[in-house]
Amino acid sequence: MTATTDDTTHSHVHVAQAAQPAAQAHGQQHPIKLYLLVWGLLFVLSACSYLVDYFDFQGYLRWFLIIVFMLLKAGLIVAVFMHMAWERLALVVAILLPPLAVLVLMAMMAWEGDYTNYLRVIFFGA
Repeated sequence: MTATTDDTTHSHVHVAQAAQPAAQAHGQQHPIKLYLLVWGLLFVLSACSYLVDYFDFQGYLRWFLIIVFMLLKAGLIVAVFMHMAWERLALVVAILLPPLAVLVLMAMMAWEGDYTNYLRVIFFGA
């Protein structure tokens, strides 16, 4: 009875070991076309951010456009070149949530700093 159990166990191990190289060879491979497309998009977005300076946009429009192009480029890099687009949602949230929390806290600190400056101007006159 033990001999048959050992034989079936070994046969399952051999099947599993034989399947591993096939799975590793198949793997998660993305076509080169995707990477070239993203590279092209990054080039176009970089050109657009340089055009913001070339056309001499000023004020909030300038900063808005620069930040939009920057975030689009960062998102493409993270999604495709760092393979986040193909990861589990839990991993994506675990990686992207802390920087988002830092940005929210920075915005809250900036708002609080403006409020403190406003109160100093009102009460101290300078």
